[in-house]
Parts: sequence; C-alpha cells; structure tokens
Amino acid sequence: MTTKPAKIPAFKSREEEAEFWDTHSFADYWHEWKPIKVSFAKNLSDTLNVRFDPQDVAKIRAAAQKKGIGPTTLIRMWVKEHLQV
Repeated sequence: MTTKPAKIPAFKSREEEAEFWDTHSFADYWHEWKPIKVSFAKNLSDTLNVRFDPQDVAKIRAAAQKKGIGPTTLIRMWVKEHLQV
C-alpha cells in the first residue's frame, strides 16, 4: 500500500504555521516546494532621500511586510516598475 504524500495545510496565522513546522519536517513536503528565481541588487552606489509623512511610511512598511521584504526594497521595486514605460 502506497501512502499519499502529505500536503501543507492552510494556516490561519504565522503562529499556527510556526507551531506546525516545529513538529514537522520540511523533508516530508519536498514534493510541494517550487524553485524560484532569485536576483540580487547590483552594487547600488547612489542614494536619493525621499520624505514621507508617518501615515504613508506605515502603509509602505505594512505592504512590504506582506511581501516579506524591506520597505526600501519595495519602494525601489515600485520605482523600477514605473521607469519601465
């Protein structure tokens, strides 16, 4: 009898997910992982200071956190998207 590979469950919170991975092995779920393309920023040498009001900074930080990246990385991505007209 062949057992069906386990599926990663949907989690209601990060805490629930953390508890799951504390008691389960990533190795049991290799069949669900997908390769991703990773790119690293080039040697960035110029800076540009932009001022935002506190409410906008909070929104930027929240949007970045949802994507799992830093706020400056998110802003750089947004600018690069708009420059590719």
